[in-house]
Amino acid sequence: VTEGVSVFRARPPPLHEAWPTDSYNHCLHPTASPGQRAGGTLCGGSGAAQGGSSKTLSPESLLDISARKVAEKWPFQRVEERFERIPEPVQRRIVYWSFPRSEREICMYSSFNTGGEDSGTSGENSDETRLPFRRGIALLESDCVDNVLQVGFHLSGTVTEPATASEPELVCSVSVSFDRCKITAVTCGCGNKDIFYCAHVVALALYRVRKPEQVKLHLPISETLFQMNRDQLQKFVQYLITVHHTEVLPTAQKLADEILSTNSEINQVHGAPDPTAGASVDDENCWHLDEEQVQEQVKLFLSQGGYHGSGKQLNLLFSKVREMLKMRDSNGARMLTLITEQFMGDPRLALWRQQGTTMTDKYRQLWDELGALWMCIVLNPHCKSEQKCVWLRQLRRWNGVDVCPWEDGNHSNELPNLTHALPHDSSSRPHRTVFTRAIEACDLHWQDTHLQRIITHDLYTSVGSNSLPPRLPLAEHIPTACARVDALRSHGYPREALLLAIAIVNTLIRQQQKHLELFRSHKKELLHKGMTSVTNMEGWVGHPLDPIGTLFSTLLDTGRGDEEGSAKRSEPHLFPAQRLLDDGQSFVALAVETALIGLGQQRVMPDGLYAQEKVCRNEEQLLAKLQEVELDDALVKIFRKQAIFLLEAGPYSGLGELLYRESVPMHTFAKYLFTSLLPHDTELAYKIALRAMRLPVLESMAPSGDLSRPHHIVSMVPNRYPRWFTLSHIESQQCELASTMLTAAKGDGRKLETVLESIQKNIHSSSHIFKLAQDAFKIATLMDSLPDITLLKVSLELGLQVMRMTLSTLNWRRREMVRWLVTCATEVGVYALDSIMQSWFTLFTPTEATSIVATTVMSNTTIVRLHLDCHQQENLASSARTLALQCTMKDPQNCALSALTLCEKDHIAFETAYQIVLDAAVTGMSYTQLFTIARYMEHRGYPMRAYKLATLAMAHLNLSYNQDTHPAINDVLWACALSHSLGKNELTAVIPLVVKSVKCATVLSDILRRCTLTTPGMVALHSRRNSGKLMSLDKAPLRQLLDATIGAYINTTHSRLTHISPRHYSEFIEFLSKARETFLMAQDGHIQFTQFIDNLKQIYKGKKKLMMLVRERFG
Repeated sequence: VTEGVSVFRARPPPLHEAWPTDSYNHCLHPTASPGQRAGGTLCGGSGAAQGGSSKTLSPESLLDISARKVAEKWPFQRVEERFERIPEPVQRRIVYWSFPRSEREICMYSSFNTGGEDSGTSGENSDETRLPFRRGIALLESDCVDNVLQVGFHLSGTVTEPATASEPELVCSVSVSFDRCKITAVTCGCGNKDIFYCAHVVALALYRVRKPEQVKLHLPISETLFQMNRDQLQKFVQYLITVHHTEVLPTAQKLADEILSTNSEINQVHGAPDPTAGASVDDENCWHLDEEQVQEQVKLFLSQGGYHGSGKQLNLLFSKVREMLKMRDSNGARMLTLITEQFMGDPRLALWRQQGTTMTDKYRQLWDELGALWMCIVLNPHCKSEQKCVWLRQLRRWNGVDVCPWEDGNHSNELPNLTHALPHDSSSRPHRTVFTRAIEACDLHWQDTHLQRIITHDLYTSVGSNSLPPRLPLAEHIPTACARVDALRSHGYPREALLLAIAIVNTLIRQQQKHLELFRSHKKELLHKGMTSVTNMEGWVGHPLDPIGTLFSTLLDTGRGDEEGSAKRSEPHLFPAQRLLDDGQSFVALAVETALIGLGQQRVMPDGLYAQEKVCRNEEQLLAKLQEVELDDALVKIFRKQAIFLLEAGPYSGLGELLYRESVPMHTFAKYLFTSLLPHDTELAYKIALRAMRLPVLESMAPSGDLSRPHHIVSMVPNRYPRWFTLSHIESQQCELASTMLTAAKGDGRKLETVLESIQKNIHSSSHIFKLAQDAFKIATLMDSLPDITLLKVSLELGLQVMRMTLSTLNWRRREMVRWLVTCATEVGVYALDSIMQSWFTLFTPTEATSIVATTVMSNTTIVRLHLDCHQQENLASSARTLALQCTMKDPQNCALSALTLCEKDHIAFETAYQIVLDAAVTGMSYTQLFTIARYMEHRGYPMRAYKLATLAMAHLNLSYNQDTHPAINDVLWACALSHSLGKNELTAVIPLVVKSVKCATVLSDILRRCTLTTPGMVALHSRRNSGKLMSLDKAPLRQLLDATIGAYINTTHSRLTHISPRHYSEFIEFLSKARETFLMAQDGHIQFTQFIDNLKQIYKGKKKLMMLVRERFG
């Protein structure tokens, strides 16, 4: 037998079975971690070697070897058909070896994580002890498993769940069916409803794995019955019915009736079923999976819409599918089919399509993973063509459903991309769904000779020291090749995946060299024309198949295994791959170089919001993984090599001289390169970062052949803006890159100047430039060091640019920006403050210049901060006054008051400002502004000037009869009081203005009453104009005011009566009472009021109830 086995292994396998599978079986043994040791019989151990005695070193018997192999591969029916009679010892060993011997699969079907590999991803219960697998181990180790019995291919027992403070003791009856080392059915009395096996099933199964010799083993029950005579059989049946008569009696009677009936269906079949006899030839050999529960759980998670951790749970289910694929478990595809059916049935898909809204980003990522998993499944290298046809039909059916999501995001609600500068019409392309790539992959095969030589490492073992390293076949598409790598890893072929990944990376590196050589040979021609075509319409970073991410993780995982001295290091199949690497090179270095190649590729920004967000997200994910890698000298060397290539590779590099206008920007990537290279090669780091600052999508195209610009911006559609949905994020990343350079350049004047020029040239957002200005200011004025004056000047220069950019546009942060600029200029020095005041008109509005800039400059805080002497203070104040006067000339309405305040200490400047106000008062200023300045003048001790301004304000005012709550009333009363206090002449002059401007009766009567209470000029005690007599109501100017007031009451009364309602009658009567008081102030007022009332009664006699109220009050 041994010789036969060795001959079989030496024979060359067919092409489709070219990869050895035996080595994989060895990998399936779980590591001896707590709660998961390789209990039971190890693969190759005999039943007699279980107890840990010296017999463990004895060789297996031929019976055990044969029985184990048969138990793994053959259904028991085939064994029975092959041999007429099977000896009982042989049957027992086959039955014995048919139970699973590895705990790893049991763990896979009872928890989200296997062993220690993915610990920490165990669903919403972060406590691993709550997982069914861990709980099952705990029950087993607590001796809670009892009455274990194996009858043929059926295992049963009881598991006792100990009592807790809240729950009583629970005894569960558990039964497990198995076939060919797989558990095919489970039942448990606990009534568990879940995707995974419950802890009780785990406990029973592990009991059989770890303690097989303690399990009573019987042949299938049919064999036992076969040995009984008629009396024994009758006794057996009657006892069985007696023990379980309440449960089985109806069934027993029904079966008895059918057996006694000659024509019954049961008599047409030879023999009888035996649930303990193992599988038939037609039975599918797979682990038990509760399909209904999978569907219910997925449906539940989808209905929660991302809440309660449902997105995480769905991702864990996807991880479970990958785990099954890695174990080459057919349930992987089966489970994914169930998941996909539920996803396709999600009612939100139709709703979103109907409403024209997009699905959430997290939900879209779940669909992406769904598509990627199907890609892995159909690329299974050992997949049968019949199975692939079944999957293809499924995929096409889903693909044809109207609501099936598109690969680049569902942008049915987005406008047609009319401005996108691509050479082809993107709107005419059929939309690819998330399943399109998997459908296309069904046409791929593994029979290509060159591909076979790569993955069977023939090329690796045959290459000599002078040979070129293996590369991909010319026709192989890079992302497709990387999808093959992912499929190989997913299906448990790590060695083949690694070999193919190395070949792909070799191809990428060789392509780089060719691109560089090609550009160098045509550089002058390309630069002169200023034209290029994008070499990659489909970028590798952000690609739906994630090619760079796949290569990076494949190489890095291998490299980390080597460096940590894991078991992989001793695996012989890794040795040929290691021999491929140059001296001093490692898989980690190769992974890093792959990531740098992908990130630096010049590629077009894709259409659609989701596709663009995916580009940003994948780039950030890849960079996050790169940052976990510690840089050593070898990696720094690779960074230098790639940085130089990126700078010199022209249109093939996102950092080359020729940049396509719609290319994905390099800001985030360049920031990582800059920080990585800075300690090792400062000049190269700055070259990379400065080159990456470009954002040509926001610029116009340079005319063809314009060599005055250092780097041409290439576009086929000038002056159009493509629809970049992520532009704000991109601009913020550009800002982050600039900020990083500013921080690093502190203390280096030349570099700061270069960075400043780059910012001014490339950043187009005022808010981002302002942020950079603030960043530079913070860095320059750190508390633990002296201010960096050069960096402060950069900060100021950026602030000035922001002021110029936002001067004529609305910006809600404008006041904050102006205040900050004054603070920054103060830190720079007095000359900076003087400079911004000299050129205020290019930076500020007149209002900002007076109310913020000049006011802050002249404050005591600024003077103390700058340590100014008297002469410097006066010079600064003079500049501020000049600014104030210039602003007042330009905008007297908003600047006059600030200018007067600023010029108080300089007589000439103050007089000039006052004169500007007077000149502007006639046409350019409102009564509100004039009243405010007039009150200011009175407060400062200039009553006559205040009076003059108040009269000018009155000329602009107009109060109608019903504006008795107008805010200007207080100003009118104040102006009249001021005039009254100055004397009769001033009051005489102001009353005609009041009469002309104010038509509101209550306001006029209030003014009239105030004027009759005291003598004009009484306040000015030393005034010669003060006669001490009250003014007469029969003479001007009060007679004029009295007549106007009476006229106003009459007009207001008629206006009110036009639309009066009964609920306002009482209010109206009170109004007439106030009117009578004013009428009676005139000599003939009583007669006038009586005539007025009589007139009302006549005109409005139709309003009987109102007129009755008038008669009651006024006669």
